[in-house]
Amino acid sequence: MTRAPFQVLVVPWRRHGSSLEAAVFHRADHDLWQFVSGGGELAETPLEAARREAHEEAGIPLDAPYLALTSTTMLPACWFAAWPTWPADVLMIPEHAFAVEVGELPLELSAEHLEMRWCAVTEAMALVRFDSNRHALWELHERLFPGERIKRTAYR
Repeated sequence: MTRAPFQVLVVPWRRHGSSLEAAVFHRADHDLWQFVSGGGELAETPLEAARREAHEEAGIPLDAPYLALTSTTMLPACWFAAWPTWPADVLMIPEHAFAVEVGELPLELSAEHLEMRWCAVTEAMALVRFDSNRHALWELHERLFPGERIKRTAYR
């Protein structure tokens, strides 16, 4: 399939008592930690791409319960090998964020990752490389465990 000019981010999570844990992955091709991430194909919607990427990279069932997050970011198109195949005016591509509750399902590592860790929110916030990952995790945490609606620090 042909690579579409959009990216997806998937935060696998599970409940841990009265909080949540997120699965963070150490990439094999770069020395960085992030959530499941990948590109859409031309025939896919962002949700379909998120389901496929999470299945390929972590063994998450295609019918797992996904939550579309409102967190989005724009990424430089030059980061992607498919950039020359996209229209000339495509300089930035959107990254659509999703969360998927996996419970106690054992996750699998694809060749794209060296390891996976279950992390509390504060640990994951410190571990992930990209702000888009922190934004998505913060949104997920707020949706599940709303904090006081006052101006406050988002990442601790």
